[in-house]
Amino acid sequence: MIRLPGAGGRLHPYEPSGRSLDLAPGPPPVSRAVLAAAHVVADPLGNTTPYGPATLDWDATLAFRRHLWAHGLGVAEAMDTAQRGAGLDWPAAAELIRRSAAEAKAAGGRIVCGAGTDQLTPPYGTLAAVTAAYEEQLALVEEAGGQAVLLASRALAAVATGPDDYRDVYDSLLRQSARPVILHWLGPAFDPALEGYWGGTGPDAAAGTLLAVVAARPDKVDGVKVSLLDAERERDLRRRLPAGVRCYTGDDFHYPELIEGGEDGHSDALLGVFDPLAPLAAHAVRALDRGDRDRFRSLLDPTVALARHLFAPPTHCYKTGIVLLAWLSGHQDHFTMAGGGHAARSLPHLARAYRLADGLGLFPDPGLAEARMRRLLAVHGVEP
Repeated sequence: MIRLPGAGGRLHPYEPSGRSLDLAPGPPPVSRAVLAAAHVVADPLGNTTPYGPATLDWDATLAFRRHLWAHGLGVAEAMDTAQRGAGLDWPAAAELIRRSAAEAKAAGGRIVCGAGTDQLTPPYGTLAAVTAAYEEQLALVEEAGGQAVLLASRALAAVATGPDDYRDVYDSLLRQSARPVILHWLGPAFDPALEGYWGGTGPDAAAGTLLAVVAARPDKVDGVKVSLLDAERERDLRRRLPAGVRCYTGDDFHYPELIEGGEDGHSDALLGVFDPLAPLAAHAVRALDRGDRDRFRSLLDPTVALARHLFAPPTHCYKTGIVLLAWLSGHQDHFTMAGGGHAARSLPHLARAYRLADGLGLFPDPGLAEARMRRLLAVHGVEP
């Protein structure tokens, strides 16, 4: 029995399940593209303060990517889950992209990498400066051997005066890309600085601008990653994409129904929540490969409560719970984050994440997870 704090600050007894799904590695699913946005492992003896620059444990960071590839998932590198702009600066992200792309080549795994503008700081300057920053990062990703995800840009959101500026910037980048890219629509729930992205007065106008960018050069767009936490809006956008252009769901609240899809199509996956769910997610989508939709939903539906908890407001703090679960699962030796991110969630929030994950059987070694949770509680003054 372990005593865990609840939302009201009171301690409640909890009996760990002792259960582990113990899912073996397997090949990539074929009916859906499935990518996990991967977290980074900080060096606990390095700079983990909010004042940076961050130092990473490269061995543990790359080992986690090999874990994702072994279970058949692709890796979405240097994205929001890797603390881009929230502990991970551009020089560290560039090194991460180079190292991970080399690992992907050695492992035979798929990798896509975020290309943005985070080498710029406010005031961001001109539209030309924003475009040049994107070009620098796009070139680095492609030179490293990765496929680019054109990240939503705080700088572009600040500098653009309307939809035409977005169309011009993205069209210029698509003309230059060596291979089809993934466009990224990250909603303000994840980053309030992206309010009004695509230059519209509302989400309908924003979707129209994004679709116009895709329609101008569909051969240069592999897909669109949609992180709006709005399933119906994603379905509407998905229906309107040109044939051959994928919709990658980034909706960590509604992913089972969006990935399953229906008569109007389905979404592929590029999800932060698939970082802790990787073995289970891959196993579920392989059930879809066999046409077993019931098995797919029976595996993934129970994980939604955990996902909604991890991504609860303030949503951008979700990385804290993801790193906690990586530590409890034995993928790293500490619960410390770049940029001081380990302090972004309360102890009751972390305790509930442990309970939900334990109930799902996500921990490869439940005894290790329990022991580590007890150590975390003790640090906070909660004794057995």
